[in-house]
Amino acid sequence: MSANISAADVKKLREMTGAGMMDCKKALKEAEGDFEKAVEVLRKKGQKVSAKRADRDANEGVVVALVSDDKTKGVIVKLSCETDFVAKGDEFIGFTNKAAELALQHFPDTLEDLLKVDMDGLSLGDRVTELVGKINEKIELDTYEKLEATMISPYIHMGNKAAVLVGMNKASDDIYEGGRDVAMQVAAMKPVAVDKDGVDQSVIDKEIEIGKEQARQEGKPEQIIEKIAMGKLNKFFKENTLLNQQFVKDSNETVASFLKKFDKELTVTDFKHVTLG
Repeated sequence: MSANISAADVKKLREMTGAGMMDCKKALKEAEGDFEKAVEVLRKKGQKVSAKRADRDANEGVVVALVSDDKTKGVIVKLSCETDFVAKGDEFIGFTNKAAELALQHFPDTLEDLLKVDMDGLSLGDRVTELVGKINEKIELDTYEKLEATMISPYIHMGNKAAVLVGMNKASDDIYEGGRDVAMQVAAMKPVAVDKDGVDQSVIDKEIEIGKEQARQEGKPEQIIEKIAMGKLNKFFKENTLLNQQFVKDSNETVASFLKKFDKELTVTDFKHVTLG
């Protein structure tokens, strides 16, 4: 028996789910007027859309960084989509902010754990699937980073295209502001590690090999090739490790020497950097 679906019913389901009017009407008809079943129908539609668009590229989106009130915990969440148009929508941005708030509140260890967190009666993962059905694009909550430190400074690049968290070993209002400058440095210069000790050995080995090969191609004597390669490695460390980089706001000093102005023992303990794409 076909249920009589009123305009008020459609309006109620729209308010409950945010789905389009025609989608709500179809869902209520399929569910014979049962609101819980209609919500399930809309969720399944989202799953179908998600499966259909699985091979699409989701290179647009929003990246959000949040820190706790005491500035000792921070999170970055990235919600990806297919088009810039969707990424700039209030609903998409609002959803990402809510996901980041949940991440900071629950502070799970992994992305998988974050997707299991409750968001208004459903898991965050299921809410993402709902959003897929509503917007009709491939949408993925595909990146989550967390950081703990004595003090954390965040930076969100213009238009939510990238976000950075910088953790430091000392805390004050001035250090927080200085940390924001360092977070901007990370966004601009994309270091691979805090210091040379944090660079993966495989990266070091590769840089040494490249340095040796370049020296050989330049016709350098074999007995000095090792020395030349180590010189190139030190240059790599200066350009690609945060504390050793030239400070973007003043090329006459390094990031390390900039931090020492606030406290001679001040340093960066870790950083997180997430970008779109």
